[in-house]
Amino acid sequence: MLSWLIWIRTFEERVLELAGQGLIHGPAHASIGQEGGAVGSVFSLRSDDQVNGSHRGHHQFLAKAFGHVAGSAHGALLKVTDDVRTVLESTLAEICGLARGYGRGRGGSMHLRWSPAGAMGTNAIVGGGVPQAAGFAWSNRAAGTDAVSVTYFGDGAVNIGSVLETMNLAAAWKLPVCFFIENNQYAVSTSVSEATAEPRLSARGLAFNIPSWRVDGMDTLAVHLAMTEAVDHMRAGDGPTIVEADLYRFHHQNGAYPGSAFGYRTKEEEQSWRERDPLDHVQRHVVRRGLATTSQIATATAEFVEVLDEICGSLLEPVSGGKPGERRIRADQWPSPEFVDVGVRGDLSEMDGARYEEEDTYRGAVADTTFIKGVSGVIGRRMAEDARVVVMGEDVHRLRGGTNGATRDALDVAPDRVLGTPISENAFVGLAGGVAIDGRYRPIVELMYADFMWVAADQLFNQVAKVRHMFGGDAAVPFVLRTKVATGTGYGSQHSMDPAGILATAPGLRVVAPSTPFDYIGLMNTALRCEDPVVVIEHVELYPIPGRIPVDDHDYCIEIGRAAVRRTGDDVTVLSYLGMVRQVLDAVDETGVSADVIDLRWLDRASLDWETIEASVRRTNNVLIVEQGAIGTSYGSWLADEIQRRLFDWLDSPVMRVHGGEASPSISKVLERAAIAGVAEVAAALAHYRRGA
Repeated sequence: MLSWLIWIRTFEERVLELAGQGLIHGPAHASIGQEGGAVGSVFSLRSDDQVNGSHRGHHQFLAKAFGHVAGSAHGALLKVTDDVRTVLESTLAEICGLARGYGRGRGGSMHLRWSPAGAMGTNAIVGGGVPQAAGFAWSNRAAGTDAVSVTYFGDGAVNIGSVLETMNLAAAWKLPVCFFIENNQYAVSTSVSEATAEPRLSARGLAFNIPSWRVDGMDTLAVHLAMTEAVDHMRAGDGPTIVEADLYRFHHQNGAYPGSAFGYRTKEEEQSWRERDPLDHVQRHVVRRGLATTSQIATATAEFVEVLDEICGSLLEPVSGGKPGERRIRADQWPSPEFVDVGVRGDLSEMDGARYEEEDTYRGAVADTTFIKGVSGVIGRRMAEDARVVVMGEDVHRLRGGTNGATRDALDVAPDRVLGTPISENAFVGLAGGVAIDGRYRPIVELMYADFMWVAADQLFNQVAKVRHMFGGDAAVPFVLRTKVATGTGYGSQHSMDPAGILATAPGLRVVAPSTPFDYIGLMNTALRCEDPVVVIEHVELYPIPGRIPVDDHDYCIEIGRAAVRRTGDDVTVLSYLGMVRQVLDAVDETGVSADVIDLRWLDRASLDWETIEASVRRTNNVLIVEQGAIGTSYGSWLADEIQRRLFDWLDSPVMRVHGGEASPSISKVLERAAIAGVAEVAAALAHYRRGA
């Protein structure tokens, strides 16, 4: 314990020194003073146990990494092995934003991940990583292991919805996850007593029937004892735990200054906590018991400083003609600028060997069925064939297949992997994100309506969509989210949104919008095979619509980045998706306009079928983009801009658009129809392209 404490303290002092010299771009959230909580808790863990944490996570990350590589001291202070040195090099390089870092410089101080050691990632969103830790715990239990997960967060996160939602979900499902609260007394400058009427933060456990421990976080041994009890409870299958460690960060939120320099703490308070320094506390025990002398401890510390000097020497160089001691990052240590977008999404090598089919060329036997039966059939098929697939969402386990019947077949073949959740989108979307990041299972999350996506916006946009890129580009995130649009069905402003326009702005997400049951089967199979997060948008109006699907084949895929040409013509290219494709075809029939009708299917920036779009525009020289939803969140706005950038020389007229109005759809049938686009609006726009018009 003493060796780890010395290493972490000395390392962080070096980080603050480099930050003071302007060599760290971005924040340096030091945990100096809080090391006892990290070391004491991690000492109770194994390499296969998983942890994640917050923006102030150097100490936990290093402790977990040391536990993985450092080995046993055997009665002596630990030596810095080659493996430990590599951990130090990679961590410092990452904090400095360099190519040798764990995330290749992308994550910096706040985003540290080394999954082989069970360090699953620190997080800059307060409380943002907590739901993911529940996902790691679910995966551990589902895989039949007794491994546990620990999620570290501070007093400031205790009152955040994602944390409380996850506590409830973890308790309901008896997941082996420890909510480790580092109560360092201040959320930046706001004290615990100012933020809550119940300053005993571990008392939150009472609300969810979670056993809780409260411990002196400055006493590393006490933390270890409490954590050992908590881990035993979880390994026995008895569900989650809470450990609250009362401790103190010696410095301000960021940098080397004390909090008193900013007026929210007194020097006397700071001194009283410094007198309880966890490093000094353990050192006194070691000396008292004759395990090491003060001289040996000083020598070990000096040797560790030499190691850090050598590492810094490999990353830094003197500034020629600069001030005495002035240094800069070696030019060869920076990541290449060409690396900037690498790993936003994967290379799709996982699709190698996939069998692709299209409805108009499919040679097998087909039969008519409804769209929703196609949805249910392919999900059931994948769950029957792949034990990694798990479905979760509100009411998916009841009502004979959820609110629309999408999970009916899944319940027949694998009811234990159809998980009904509490109404807590932030928690279960984040939990599914953790399952995907862990990688042993492939979650399908159902959000009952697309509007509910914004309740879970942090987990979807800040977490799931960014994880691969943020941690270096290699971390697969096999995550599928199903959601439905209810525009035109009378469900009003908060159940009718088309999310495509906003989803398309999120780097890292792939977005698909099937318009036929045949396409749905192939596109869902592709989404579940893909190692990137995929959002599948459905439309309620399509569910009862009949279409052809293969009689005995639910295993084909449809290629990522491949649109479908539904009608060919010469005068205009019409681009649409989802339920509006049928309405476009009706409008073309009504007007007699010669139009290429392209069902986009894949909507995200990386997956759009530019080859098909460009070939059509070069022939028709006109473009009409059709969507149903409101203009404010329009998908067509960015698409029109991109078309005019790419294909301007081939356009005879500006890109035209059909879309809804400014207002969200209302409950009133008349007002709802006035707010959205339909066949009449499409026909009016097509009239501009009628020959002789």
